[in-house]
Amino acid sequence: MMMDGILRCSRYAFGPNRLHYCGPNKNSEIKAYINEGAKDAGLEHLISKFQTLYPYLKYISRINGVADPFDDRVVEAYWLGNSMLEKTDQKSFYRHLVEEQKIKYRMGGKSFSVVEDKIGRGAAPHHSFHVLNVWKRTGHDEREHTVETMDECRVSWGKVMEIDGPFITVLTEPLLYTDKKLFIGTPIKRKLVRQLESEYDIEQVAIGNLVSIHWGVICEVITNEQVLNLKKYTLRNLTLANQTL
Repeated sequence: MMMDGILRCSRYAFGPNRLHYCGPNKNSEIKAYINEGAKDAGLEHLISKFQTLYPYLKYISRINGVADPFDDRVVEAYWLGNSMLEKTDQKSFYRHLVEEQKIKYRMGGKSFSVVEDKIGRGAAPHHSFHVLNVWKRTGHDEREHTVETMDECRVSWGKVMEIDGPFITVLTEPLLYTDKKLFIGTPIKRKLVRQLESEYDIEQVAIGNLVSIHWGVICEVITNEQVLNLKKYTLRNLTLANQTL
């Protein structure tokens, strides 16, 4: 079952929104759209109110000459990663972080200089860059990240091992911190509660599937290629993070 960009994006936005970290206080409405598989201008308006997410989508669409920030390729680029991220140039990414994300203002000039240096070292506008290198959550709740919240906030990947009613056990690789370095650990089993009840979730998620996970929510079934892209950009941004820990 295929989803279009706005519904796909909503699934990733749902996890932090239900915890009141990002976006408008409209979690029940977003969930209803997802469960019904419905979309309209109202859903686009809700997702456009996510202060960090939506500017990134606009930036990725702009540098790739795509009119719609909710184009499925743009959504995939931001959350999972694809070739659209390679269109990034240092000057435009710097302006995006300063003018659209207001990161310099939020972090302060000294802290932002560390982020600025990473732009020249291959940073790309993938969700994991913001999580692992900005550190401060920049939605409603502007607090410093911990290793635990970074692990929840990054999009992770896992393989479905067991399904027991609303409970889904996945084999996933956690984010860990040892000897002043972040790294992806060996796979562990994690039991998640099914948060979404759309036809997609009921019919598509099966034992053996590869899935993406954001703030404890299984977002979608993904392919081997998408897992490789997600790992690629996560590890790139992890390397950048470790340069300044």
